[in-house]
Amino acid sequence: MNILFVFYVPSGGVETLNRQRCSALRKLNINCHFLYYRKQRELVNNHDAPTFITDDDKEIKKIIDEGNYEAIIIISDYRAIKRFRDLGYKGKIILEIQGYGPKHVARSELQNAIPYVTGYGNGVLNPKTPHIVEIFNEFYPTFPKFAFNNCFDTSQFSYQSHPVSSQPIIAWTGRIEDNKNWREFLQIGYQLINQYYPNLQLYMFEDPTLSTPIERADFHQLIQLLNLENNLTIHPNIPNEKMADYFSIIGDSGGFLCSTSKVEGAPYSILEAMSCRCPVLTTDSDGVRSSIHHNQTGKYYTIGNIEEAVREANELMTNQYLREYIRSNALAHLKQDFSPELYSRHFAEMLTSLGIVLN
Repeated sequence: MNILFVFYVPSGGVETLNRQRCSALRKLNINCHFLYYRKQRELVNNHDAPTFITDDDKEIKKIIDEGNYEAIIIISDYRAIKRFRDLGYKGKIILEIQGYGPKHVARSELQNAIPYVTGYGNGVLNPKTPHIVEIFNEFYPTFPKFAFNNCFDTSQFSYQSHPVSSQPIIAWTGRIEDNKNWREFLQIGYQLINQYYPNLQLYMFEDPTLSTPIERADFHQLIQLLNLENNLTIHPNIPNEKMADYFSIIGDSGGFLCSTSKVEGAPYSILEAMSCRCPVLTTDSDGVRSSIHHNQTGKYYTIGNIEEAVREANELMTNQYLREYIRSNALAHLKQDFSPELYSRHFAEMLTSLGIVLN
């Protein structure tokens, strides 16, 4: 059985999800194919499956006609549901929402999506993101709805042993844009350096092709204003498989991953860190609730409260019992609630409920 997954660009959490679920679903004889409209960088991580990059209707129609797809999963781009129908696709189409950024944007977009979804689609899917679930229930009360955690294969992306860094490292991953809240990370790092750890290293992992010139200028200006040049290292476009090394080094350094996002769907960077025994300090960005439980599998701080963030960060770095408890608990939680086997079962149940017979 062939399934086509459609998204804008092969980057970020969706690309990671696609590669993870490709491996998971293959065990059920479900072959995943991937269509991205464009690429904004040369690096495209290996999906180990047919991967198309085009936004041309003729080429997309050829892909659809030759792919023999039982279902198409369209991520975020609800207008494409009608587009694919107009190109002749007769099978099931599911709109998947992995995140739309700010909640008001998600609400507006999903309201705009109603005629496309109900007129041409067959179901909606999300990874148990609380605000998306609420919007789905409001706008699509009688429409088929599915919600289950994304998958993560801890055997493929896991802790790697390296020499221990002589300085603690805290990391941030994302795009240099407002919702990822990069300003708050720099402020937290600044306070930790000046109050406790003068040699603290800040690592920022980002894709420079996904930011605006204005935001980029503001970013460099704040770095200079806070005098962080000697403590900050920017890592652009690191291949995903290399991130296991980085997260392992960060975890062993006594540092952590700091997620400052305002709103998230289901951030993969947090799952990746957990798998590599790198503890996480995060805002309550909604989509993290299925992975982070305070002082159990990670730590929360109140968005905008730098003082609280610094306090929680310092405890995470100095309370060794709590730190090890969180590292071990996080990994166990990841293996249990985000396993590829669990994801595959939920995915198969979704297809069956829509009338698709598994081979």
